[in-house]
Amino acid sequence: MSEIKCKVASITPLTEVVQKVELTPSETLNFKAGQYAMIVMGEKDMRPFSIANAAYDNNRIELHIGAEPGNSYAGDVLARMKEEGEVSVVVGNGDAFLQSNGLPMVLIAGGTGFSYTYSILQEHLNSGDKTPVTLYWGAKHAHDLYLADELTALAAANPHFTFVPVVEFANDDWTGRTGWVHHAVMADHANFESVQVYVAGRFEMAKVVRDDFTQRGLKVENLFGDAFAFI
Repeated sequence: MSEIKCKVASITPLTEVVQKVELTPSETLNFKAGQYAMIVMGEKDMRPFSIANAAYDNNRIELHIGAEPGNSYAGDVLARMKEEGEVSVVVGNGDAFLQSNGLPMVLIAGGTGFSYTYSILQEHLNSGDKTPVTLYWGAKHAHDLYLADELTALAAANPHFTFVPVVEFANDDWTGRTGWVHHAVMADHANFESVQVYVAGRFEMAKVVRDDFTQRGLKVENLFGDAFAFI
């Protein structure tokens, strides 16, 4: 796959530590919803970030980059983008993209892993396919769910879409689900035999999802996530 030059159209904060990056590529992109971009930092230094926009929206790249203090892996990428105003990318990476197999979809996101599920969700809702899809998005605090209002509106407009926000450390005014996101999914599903699951977040979370959900009937061929190429 060849490198594509991109202009940095904008970098705007989504939270105190997450930045929304908009890139304008020099050519129309070819990728599948759920695939990731590799940011070229050097000849042997390419850094992966999930593409947040859908595959039909292929004249731009949207990234949600979490760069908390001390995270130079992501921080250096943002610094390069701000300094140079352009970057080279390689798209179409990863095998955990949207499958059209007719099974109800469960999307599970931890933190900025949301961007992976957001691409899949938008592609699915745009397709006209009315297969039910549920997005569980987990974060430490409610303010970390930076697109919660938009997702709530999407769910109201699309009866086959359900949004379930999950907060680990909830304030007294939080009325939603609390705890770990995969526990919320398990509370809603006694059996996973007839669903497909897409997961993005920390590798530890992905491993627990695989272990716990397969014990409840999930078929490995219906479990998708980039982490599973490494664990």
